[in-house]
Amino acid sequence: MSALITTELVALDADLGQDKDAVVRRLAGLVAASGRATGADDLHADAMAREAKAATGLPGGIAIPHCRSAAVTQASLAFARLDPKVDFGAPDGPADLAFLIAAPEHGDADHLTLLTALARALVRPEFVASLRAAGSAEEVVGLVQDVVSPPEAPAAPAPQATGGATATTAAAEPAPAAATPATAPPAAGRSVVAVSACPTGIAHTYMAADKLTAAAKEMGVELHVETQGSSGSTPLDPSVISQAAAVIFAVDVGVKDRERFAGKPLVQSGTKRAMNEPEVMIREALAAADDPNARRVPGSAESGAAAATGSSDRPSTGAEIRRWLLTGVSYMIPFVAAGGLLIALGFLFGGYQIVNADPATDGAQSYALNWALNNNFFDLPTAEPLEGLNDGFWGYLGALCTVLGQAAFGFLVPALAGYIAYAIADRPGIVPGFVVGAVSLTVGAGFLGGLVGGIIAGFAALWISRWKLPAFARGLQPVVIIPLLATFISSGLMVVVLGQPLAAALEGLGDFLNGLTGAATILLGIILGLMMCFDLGGPVNKAAYVFATTGLTAAIAGEGGQQQLVIMATVMAAGMVPPLAMALSSTVLRPRLYTPAERDNGKAAWLLGASFISEGAIPFAAVDPLRVIPSMMLGGATTGAIVAGLGLELQAPHGGFFVWFAMSNWALFFLAVLVGAVVGGVAVTLAKSVGGTKRGEPLASDLTADLDGDSGTGTSPARPAVAGPAH
Repeated sequence: MSALITTELVALDADLGQDKDAVVRRLAGLVAASGRATGADDLHADAMAREAKAATGLPGGIAIPHCRSAAVTQASLAFARLDPKVDFGAPDGPADLAFLIAAPEHGDADHLTLLTALARALVRPEFVASLRAAGSAEEVVGLVQDVVSPPEAPAAPAPQATGGATATTAAAEPAPAAATPATAPPAAGRSVVAVSACPTGIAHTYMAADKLTAAAKEMGVELHVETQGSSGSTPLDPSVISQAAAVIFAVDVGVKDRERFAGKPLVQSGTKRAMNEPEVMIREALAAADDPNARRVPGSAESGAAAATGSSDRPSTGAEIRRWLLTGVSYMIPFVAAGGLLIALGFLFGGYQIVNADPATDGAQSYALNWALNNNFFDLPTAEPLEGLNDGFWGYLGALCTVLGQAAFGFLVPALAGYIAYAIADRPGIVPGFVVGAVSLTVGAGFLGGLVGGIIAGFAALWISRWKLPAFARGLQPVVIIPLLATFISSGLMVVVLGQPLAAALEGLGDFLNGLTGAATILLGIILGLMMCFDLGGPVNKAAYVFATTGLTAAIAGEGGQQQLVIMATVMAAGMVPPLAMALSSTVLRPRLYTPAERDNGKAAWLLGASFISEGAIPFAAVDPLRVIPSMMLGGATTGAIVAGLGLELQAPHGGFFVWFAMSNWALFFLAVLVGAVVGGVAVTLAKSVGGTKRGEPLASDLTADLDGDSGTGTSPARPAVAGPAH
């Protein structure tokens, strides 16, 4: 394969003109003068036609004008280090480094792969710095060839250069000459293990795993990922863990059974970083494997060892608190979904009166509990005719669903507290956490008690687990001493000290919400709508959701008012807006603003939005957050204001349009979501159009999509991040 760049195609510290048209014309002239294009004018025209579709300036002073052209006879890279700088439309100012990437109209897959490798390399600071520091055209050619060309086969046999797959990997990563130690290719035989987990275990968990897996494959690194999602997980084989050089935790919640990884060099971040910078995390893990002072996973008997590692590597206090709370929410959400949907089905089958007191029991039991305990499918219940109550087969089925749902809801606060404690103290925290959650319900402290009690239980269990006991008592420590003492401390404090103040605070919050009317209700709807669309499944979104679901729990139990059902409707409706708005923009309003991969994501987002999976908008927000997120917040606030202003109610915590039967007025609910989706879709379409960019800033994936076209021969990483409903 011929070289993509030669010294004839390099211009250093050159004045190529005052605007991008002049620069592209001069670079096209270099390509034509080297015999790689039939005419500079045709190549210039094709490159500027591509430039007119979307600016090719990248943040950091880089420009990548590029095209596929019939004038090009040989795939080529022309490079100029510009003096003065020239504006190519990047948000942070003009560019001093410009590559004209010229591909034949029907270029072969190998050349396109190498061009894509250059595009990826240009987002690596060390490579860009090397280009700026290069002292000659020969040095620039060497730097670029190290990135885009496979290494020459050595004279002696070497396992690193054995085939096409290795060549592709080499193209994706800089060679040692252009790499810092942290970015050098990994030594043969080393492997990395990873765990991904997020609060809902629906979208982020699997998207992060996919990104890490794809990046590892491109880098030639053996990677094994364990996804700890809502559908369960398959634990990594112990032999795989023992052979791993390092571990990556891409998690927003606690890692289950993390003691399996004790002693391994550790790189930890949230799932979003793994989605945005998977290669960087893998390189950091390999660097940590070679660093004797790197942060390591502490074992259950080494809990004090974490303090001995560098404090700069440890998460901040705020990040730790966020992780504890999100872990509790993560394990609570399945109880919310199962219990809430069962109760909603109970209302559908048995009527909304089924939770009211049954006169046949002198008010001691509800219709649901009485019928579920004293009737069956062969002895169906009967009742006096009453609006909103069905007896017979449907009444019994509704009673059964309601009782099961209420039982599931009973675990909501204990699960929240139990897994907050688990995130702090690992397994020793589960028992005291669950107990203090149950006690919180007993004293009326509700979810506030669960939050506070879970933290107390976790730290009590962690403190006791660090006690140095005599040998004869160590066997009793995990099964007797920790559960007994940590439960007594945390639950005792809840009953004696914290219960009444927290119960009063919860009651005050309920009274405040129920007292909202008019403009105050609409303002609350706007705030909740903004929260639901701010971070698309992140902590702000989850805070609004937990606020709504705990209120729903109280309302269904008869302890809250109708306003809490309005809040639940507001939160669900606003959370449906982002994926629906992005689907509308990318598939209906202006598809040409989006790549084929993004349009595929848009098609999937229709179903994700209809199902109330806000994460369906993440692939768009990750690429272009400054345009997408404000637009989604505008749409969510619109929907929130409409739902709250109309007083629409919802008695199910999840399901989107598919729980229409749990809505007080499904037609108005649908209309409110539609209006918000249209507002958000139009806003993001205008933002992208006025911004003059195809989909945020043109990153490496943009270039790949342009060069690959529809031939399917490239190696674009911009595949759909969400291919279907995550549930």
